[in-house]
Amino acid sequence: MKITDLLTKDTILLNMTAASKPEAIDELVGKLDAAGKLNDRDAFKKAIEDREQQSTTGIGDEIAIPHAKTSAVKDPAIVFGRSTDGLDYESLDGQPTKLFFMIAASEGANNTHLETLSRLSSFLMDNNFRAQLEAAKTEADVIEAINAKEAEEDNEEDSSEQTAGKILAVTACPTGIAHTYMAADKLKATAKEMGVNIKVQTNGSSGVKNRLTQDDIAEADAIIVAADTKVDMEGFNGKPVIEVPVAKAIHEPEELINKAVNKDAPIYQGGGSNQDSSEEKGQRTGFYKHLMNGVSNMLPFVVGGGILIAISFFWGINSADPSNEEYNRFAEMLNIIGGGNAFFLLVPVLAGFIASSIADRPGFAPGMVGGLIAVTQTVEGAGNGSGFLGGLIAGFLAGYLTLLVKKLLEGLPAVMDGLKTVLLYPVLAIFGTGMIMLLINPALTSVYTWLFDLLDRMSGSNLALLGLIVGGMMAVDMGGPVNKAAYTFGIAALDAGNYTFIAAAMAGGMVPPLAMGLATTFFKNKFTDQERETGKAAYPLGAFFITEGAIPFAAADPARVIPSMVAGSALTGMLTMLFGIGLRAPHGGIIVAPLVEGGLMQIALYLVAIIAGSILSAIIVGFLKKDLRKA
Repeated sequence: MKITDLLTKDTILLNMTAASKPEAIDELVGKLDAAGKLNDRDAFKKAIEDREQQSTTGIGDEIAIPHAKTSAVKDPAIVFGRSTDGLDYESLDGQPTKLFFMIAASEGANNTHLETLSRLSSFLMDNNFRAQLEAAKTEADVIEAINAKEAEEDNEEDSSEQTAGKILAVTACPTGIAHTYMAADKLKATAKEMGVNIKVQTNGSSGVKNRLTQDDIAEADAIIVAADTKVDMEGFNGKPVIEVPVAKAIHEPEELINKAVNKDAPIYQGGGSNQDSSEEKGQRTGFYKHLMNGVSNMLPFVVGGGILIAISFFWGINSADPSNEEYNRFAEMLNIIGGGNAFFLLVPVLAGFIASSIADRPGFAPGMVGGLIAVTQTVEGAGNGSGFLGGLIAGFLAGYLTLLVKKLLEGLPAVMDGLKTVLLYPVLAIFGTGMIMLLINPALTSVYTWLFDLLDRMSGSNLALLGLIVGGMMAVDMGGPVNKAAYTFGIAALDAGNYTFIAAAMAGGMVPPLAMGLATTFFKNKFTDQERETGKAAYPLGAFFITEGAIPFAAADPARVIPSMVAGSALTGMLTMLFGIGLRAPHGGIIVAPLVEGGLMQIALYLVAIIAGSILSAIIVGFLKKDLRKA
């Protein structure tokens, strides 16, 4: 299928009148609708706007490719628009946008349509082709330029053979229509100019194309993974792998290829982790990476189990106890599922995934066993054993002990490889981890119990200061390591029977999105149209304790936004501690507010703390940001 089967004279706008991004979207959608390509104009426009919320499709070089795949499209089509003076489309390079290709893919679009749409994306990497579009005087000139470019590309493909080069790449974006193929073509074109052989696999909407084979990987010097979505990298073990966002391959291909040629990249070790840190993605390794692997895999147990436990209290604080007059069978079942099973697995899961992050799959079993010993081998007066402290130590102990076992067994004949995995690794690593944990766990339990007894005895200014720190940490990086550290501390306290710290952490984490929602509402002149729309979405995100809802604002203006958010979250954390707020649910935001201990007055105070911090942050960020009308 040719591109001009989808882009016709009645879907070309040579003189757009739009002066802003929302106006441009509306004008292009209107052209598609007028051409009879849409089932539902409003639904398609909403799909385009939703895609823009993920990241701008203004890719730079004066080009924007807004796109959506939805049932609101009757017939797959492309509308071309040209703005002579250009307009602010929030492009990645910050420059005005002049050329617009809005891609409308139907829900049932076949691979032929998707490949055609994607081929257009790659054509736009050619400077001469873009110049022809800018110079076109009529719709026929646009059609002629596209047909000529297609014929040129077909001739090049016919006259050249595909070779597996020394450099490999994989490109992928969330929708798999535009950026995936633009990145691929930019890498190929730049490699050709540099005299470097390259093969690029594209993970697009129509499936994987030009798939990398094991022979390709074996011959490669390095591999570039330019993706904003998950890519299967299991076969890349032992190879230098550069991981970057897909936009970096479009705008900085030469830098990436030079790094690949020089093997300036971490060695991929499998399991989704590299040996060294990846600068482009800001990945961390060592202690932090291993800890976060444990925490992220533990969180579903925390959230699911904790909320089920909290819901059981609707029938009374003792409703799960058959000997109590408040007893309710359904509440008991909720408590058994949440507390007796999901919550019971927190520490073993934490330890297991820390160990597997260190030693891959062989580390998982000894980590789980070590974590289980941490919570089941108790001393008198300490029903939770060594809890999170023991789980952390068990995870790292099991991981590094498993690495030691693997190292010691390296000299065995190759014929023993299968036996090592299924017999020797688990037996020796579980034995070693278990024996050490049995010996040290009583002492760890005493330390853990003393620590949380100390926290329970804290009051007044000390407690307020701790709440201020916990709340403020939740807003420092909004889902990053500092945020996770504060939240993990709250979970550990919850597991130990202290319900105030998780209340401070949750309330502090709700503040940043709520504050940015308020700021965009009451200080409209300080934010762009897109930011104001994002601010509307921030309200529900904050209400449901999704701190990441404030990240778009923090990323755009960290110097003003982050300190403002920290101030409000710290105030909220401090107030929840001063008010003595206790909460047994570890997640949920506003929906678990009725579960605050102490009745309506405490619930009201909890909401007051959240509102106060949100207002403070909103006022500070509104004061610090510049008025766009004066910019």
